[in-house]
Amino acid sequence: MDILQSLIGIFTDYGYLAVFSVLLICGFGIPIPEDVSLVAGGVISGLGYAHVHTMFAVGMAGVLVGDSCMFLLGRYFGTTLLEHRYFKRMMTPERYEAVQDKFERYGNRVLFVARFLPGLRAPIYLTAGMSCRISYLRFLLLDGFAALISVPIWVYLGYYGASNHQWLMTWLGRGQVAIFALLGLVLLFVLCWYLKQKRAKKNC
Repeated sequence: MDILQSLIGIFTDYGYLAVFSVLLICGFGIPIPEDVSLVAGGVISGLGYAHVHTMFAVGMAGVLVGDSCMFLLGRYFGTTLLEHRYFKRMMTPERYEAVQDKFERYGNRVLFVARFLPGLRAPIYLTAGMSCRISYLRFLLLDGFAALISVPIWVYLGYYGASNHQWLMTWLGRGQVAIFALLGLVLLFVLCWYLKQKRAKKNC
């Protein structure tokens, strides 16, 4: 994968700052795959150019700051952003209506799921800020919890596959499936907990 090799080269030369900067750019909807960027950070850790646990922390910081920027831009500038050429291209009227509809149907839960939806993540976070339906702290908690599922999978995948390119490429393709499987388990746990709490209240 050419982009993976390119990112490995850049990250090897410039280290944590480069990883953080690329992930920050990803948060603005620039078409650089966030998962591949995290894997590249893990690879340079496996090759000895960085510490893997520090890389995990940098990865978390990069994705959360990038996501926060989109949310806060929406919060402070509102729909006037849609008049800007870049944001107008990212958030077409049709996409804006679709995101609003998802908020109406699923509420703030859509913010948790958005972390696993490349291409829709930035528009959803921007719309969340514009809507003023959720505080920044709650947004950060939802996004942070989702990032705790995806970020370590990609970083440590790169770390353990750094010296085995074929194994890494195989699991890079399977990684998204693994994330959705883990996400399903988390949602199942939350659903069971919710039903248990609801049943307990009914019995009181």
